[in-house]
Amino acid sequence: MEVLDQRKGPHGELVLRGDGEHYEIISNGVFLMDTRAGASERLLVRAALDRLARPADVLIGGLGVGFSLAEALRSPYTRRVTVVECEPAVVDWHAGPLRPYSEGALDDPRVRVECADLLAWLRTTPEAYDALCLDIDNGPDWTVSEANAALYGDEGLDLLARRMRPGGVLAVWSAAAVPAFEDRLRGRFAEVGVCPVEVARGEPDIVYLASTRAA
Repeated sequence: MEVLDQRKGPHGELVLRGDGEHYEIISNGVFLMDTRAGASERLLVRAALDRLARPADVLIGGLGVGFSLAEALRSPYTRRVTVVECEPAVVDWHAGPLRPYSEGALDDPRVRVECADLLAWLRTTPEAYDALCLDIDNGPDWTVSEANAALYGDEGLDLLARRMRPGGVLAVWSAAAVPAFEDRLRGRFAEVGVCPVEVARGEPDIVYLASTRAA
């Protein structure tokens, strides 16, 4: 694959590579995501919204290659979407090579993009959401940066719970099962589900779903 762009971002070096058919994002030399599949990234949002089954304001943590955002806009339940993405380069790439994968969603009037660190943003925003869908790391125990680990611990889950409306759903993407994270979810939320998604090689991707109680 050819290197199409290479930049320094908040978490180090970010590279976009492509071969004209598919693209992949590399963070500090480690593969992060690509455009080849996307089933679990789409499920992340679809499962959360289908569980809600009501008009929803959605928070998506991590823009990535855009599969989750495009899926959110396809749902009949979505009212508005806020995307929190810490890497300006990723946002820029959706005006170019990655635009087909997000289906031009950044131009949709229902979409707002916040270029910010998710943890820092959660600490300062007063906003609440019906669905919070997170795909900013390879999983709770395989993070892009050491600081992101706090998102999946006690502090992060407490922050996320405070941003959820009654009956809301938290969805978290992971490249593998993380039993300790599932246990933490079960200790905080009324209902927890685990959705495995088979992949071509290796362990299934996992989507964790956690719901609060309705008012």
